[in-house]
Amino acid sequence: MTIGKIAIITDSTNNLPPEFISQYQIKVVPLTIVIDQQSYLDGVDLRPEDFYKRLIVEKIHPTTSQPAPGDFLNAYQNAKDEGAEQIIVLTISSAMSGTMESAKMAAKNIDIPVTIIDSKSNTMGLGWQVLACARARDAGSKVNEIVSIVDNVREHLHLHVLLDTLEYLFKGGRMAGAAKWVNNVLKIKPQIRVNHATGSVEAVDVSRTRAKAIDTLYSTFVKKLDITKPLRIAILHNDSIEDAKALAEKVVAELKPIELIIAITSPVLGVHTGPQAIAMAGYSEN
Repeated sequence: MTIGKIAIITDSTNNLPPEFISQYQIKVVPLTIVIDQQSYLDGVDLRPEDFYKRLIVEKIHPTTSQPAPGDFLNAYQNAKDEGAEQIIVLTISSAMSGTMESAKMAAKNIDIPVTIIDSKSNTMGLGWQVLACARARDAGSKVNEIVSIVDNVREHLHLHVLLDTLEYLFKGGRMAGAAKWVNNVLKIKPQIRVNHATGSVEAVDVSRTRAKAIDTLYSTFVKKLDITKPLRIAILHNDSIEDAKALAEKVVAELKPIELIIAITSPVLGVHTGPQAIAMAGYSEN
């Protein structure tokens, strides 16, 4: 049964742990990964842990594709059949993917209201917005109130990602050779962030060692937060659970967040960020 007759739909880049998806009855439309000419639905046909092991050895770099409008339409129709009278859709940043356009196209072919929100983010930058949406719905908020709550979360949200290598960010593109040369010579560990005003990715910092890079990830992320207010923080990892746990312990000891989530990054995002990447996503409540 759809709670409050408002269905919530998102895409597979949200990276919320399965128990949250189940608890809040969130419907997920998967993106697609193609590996060695075989297509896999993100989060359905391919375990993230298995994917990252394959990613290291695959000779041909995997590719990704957005859901088709029909995939969203099926999700809309299923939600309606289950009793939904309205639908809220939250997608990966429109600056990163055409997923939102597919959601919009599908909305023209369903006869209940569909509100589409551009998260201007991905991974738990999207996930935190989905959680805020679901919790506001369950508290009895109306659609316009829910949208305002989600917008407020996004305005305070920060997402920083540490890449273990440049190789996967550029692999398959015109700069692939140059990126490999730079990484081999300098051994840099780049840190990037998502700009939640534009939905695009920006460079933050580079480090020469992983230990230093993780310390810098933590310090640059924390500087963005108002630590005098309640914090919700997520640690994401690309099959680097021990580093994620260590970082989470530091977060608990020093920041004492009211909510902390550890999750593995979905394969469709890992295609671009590569094995051993680690990220912090969260916000200060106002």
